[in-house]
Amino acid sequence: MFLPKRAVLPLILVGGSILLGGWFLQEGVSRQENVFVQVRLFQEVMDHVSQQFVEEVDPAVLYDSAIDGVLEELDDPNTSFIEAQDWEDFRIRATEGNYGGVGLEVVPRDDFVTVMSAVPGGPGARAGIRPGDRFVEIAGQPAEGMSVDRAVEILRGEAGTSVDVKMGRNGLDDPISFSLTREIIRLKSVPFAVVLDGAGYVPLQVFRTTSSDEVRAEIERLADEGARGIVLDLRGNPGGLLEEGIDIAELFLPAGEKVVETRGRALGQSEVYRDGTPEVFPEIPLVVMVDETSASASEIVAGALQDHDRALVVGAPSFGKGSVQTLFTLSGGNVLRLTTAHWYTPVGRSIQKDVPQDRSDLPHGAWTLDNDLVATEDLPDRPEFQSTGGRTLLGGGGITPDLWVIQDTLATSESRAVQALYAQQGVFTRTLFNFVVDYLQANPRLAPDFSVDDALVAAFVRELRSSDFQASAQVLREADRYVRYQLESEIALQAFGEEGQFLRLQDRDRQLQEALRALGQSATPEELVALADERPGANPVGG
Repeated sequence: MFLPKRAVLPLILVGGSILLGGWFLQEGVSRQENVFVQVRLFQEVMDHVSQQFVEEVDPAVLYDSAIDGVLEELDDPNTSFIEAQDWEDFRIRATEGNYGGVGLEVVPRDDFVTVMSAVPGGPGARAGIRPGDRFVEIAGQPAEGMSVDRAVEILRGEAGTSVDVKMGRNGLDDPISFSLTREIIRLKSVPFAVVLDGAGYVPLQVFRTTSSDEVRAEIERLADEGARGIVLDLRGNPGGLLEEGIDIAELFLPAGEKVVETRGRALGQSEVYRDGTPEVFPEIPLVVMVDETSASASEIVAGALQDHDRALVVGAPSFGKGSVQTLFTLSGGNVLRLTTAHWYTPVGRSIQKDVPQDRSDLPHGAWTLDNDLVATEDLPDRPEFQSTGGRTLLGGGGITPDLWVIQDTLATSESRAVQALYAQQGVFTRTLFNFVVDYLQANPRLAPDFSVDDALVAAFVRELRSSDFQASAQVLREADRYVRYQLESEIALQAFGEEGQFLRLQDRDRQLQEALRALGQSATPEELVALADERPGANPVGG
């Protein structure tokens, strides 16, 4: 996702008229007159249907269907109509990351709204609410059968106000009462940052209003702790705000360098964005990590730094979203997210895929322990470009890494077994979550070096079978490595948070280990980039 910070305020009727313009072209009628006729004709049809159709029809439903039809005609997966009741969640998740609430991530579980995680330092976490706790009562209202949306609506509110809740907890007969004072919850773009093997590791999850400030602060802290280089991990980052992508690229580029160019049809949509500030970290070697789920603003950062030979890009080819979306505020609090431009890297590369990426178009792929399907073979031929330093780079189909590394993949028999488990993924995930909740309550002093032994795996398999999970003994045996990994990952996450989960699993992250190896061989940014494969798009390493 790739969004400007400032919403545009168009006239709805004008926008609608232009979109309807292709439907009723009439010979001999000017464009302006034709638009007016089309709008009037459309309204006449709506009036007749809503007033005289044999069955009563809700006009609001008709208009919603018309809007959906217009947007579907564009055949653009990135254009959407966001209803007013959904806009707040979209704003929090995609742009600002701030809201008034109690800092609890919740999911539906067995007819109860259940805590999945608690924001560190938030009201819920400080009060002692744990993952696995389920809401029995919220603000005096019984919570059994309550939807997640309704629960979130009640829990959110103005900072300083309070909400009383009663929580059920496994092993306790009676609910626990909590009085929570709402605060401004700030969702961090960088959940943690650590030094690994002398290098700083900074995972950036989304591009929100505070992202560049968070990245800069973490790099400065890691440098003070002795980090000799930086790994900026953009894997899984879907994008976000254009300005934040530019600001992050500016941390590593000299003033005046081109960062990205947008080209659109409407006034103000075509622009060249250049670095407006001096380079903040000129001497720090930088690796940028991307994968199949790195999109939009993530690709802008990776593309700009790759074009200028400022970073070594490691991982797998990125998603390939080279378009720009603008948010248009509409009446009633609704919002239109509309694709208004395409963007290009500093040397003119478009990384847009012509077909929406559903991963079915990968030449050959394999499943990983993290439930990802990754490419394991050369991508199709694509146009070649030259970086500012003369290196050959590829356009189209996402950002191709300088070092393409395949994660640990499953063998054929394992893949078949895991795909059989995927058919019941909902039962598997729910059982895993509940099993780990019970396990941690029984082991409150669990150490980070805990063991996932045969007895623990067997206990989890018994829990699966008691949950009507349909899988043969052979399937579970062949999926043993996958089951152990998922169990280990969930325990680490619930017990020690995202950082603890990362530290537990990082030695099996082949892409990360390759990034750290490259940084260990390089004292300067120039030495690091010199490690890039001179054959772009060559077969990846690993498997």
